[in-house]
Amino acid sequence: MQTIIRKMREGDIQGAANVHKETFVRQRDSEKWITCNYRAYPRIQQFVATQEDCIIGYIQWVQKSGFREEVVLELEQIGVLPSHQGKGVGRRLIVESLPLVVDELGSRDAVLKHVMVTTRADNYAQRLYRDVLGAEIECTVTDLYSADEVIMISRNIDINAIKQNK
Repeated sequence: MQTIIRKMREGDIQGAANVHKETFVRQRDSEKWITCNYRAYPRIQQFVATQEDCIIGYIQWVQKSGFREEVVLELEQIGVLPSHQGKGVGRRLIVESLPLVVDELGSRDAVLKHVMVTTRADNYAQRLYRDVLGAEIECTVTDLYSADEVIMISRNIDINAIKQNK
């Protein structure tokens, strides 16, 4: 089955909400969450992973602290259906969507400076963020949500290196 990564469309909201609901079981109101973030474009850019027109994953990139010439971008959320985890979908979501976000930034004469990721301290996806983005743990925030969270930063990211990371 071919997996396609593309920009999220309004008709994808329910499918992405289903992924959110299955992936982030402690969170509520999945459709409302995905919808309000979809409407926050261009500050938030969302992309989906599809197989046979079914959404199996999504990613949200958020510009931090206003529209600037040098952008700090947060990989705010990435979700992949449990049945598709560990098969490279998350990697592809990052690798294929980030260049599109960078192109969008370039259309308004902005450049990517750093990427930030906040995730649970026990999340195995930290390895993915380290491998693909070069992100390193900067700090740990204890008992923030359901557990300790780490803030990871990828400084002065090389988008060409990301593109080659498929």
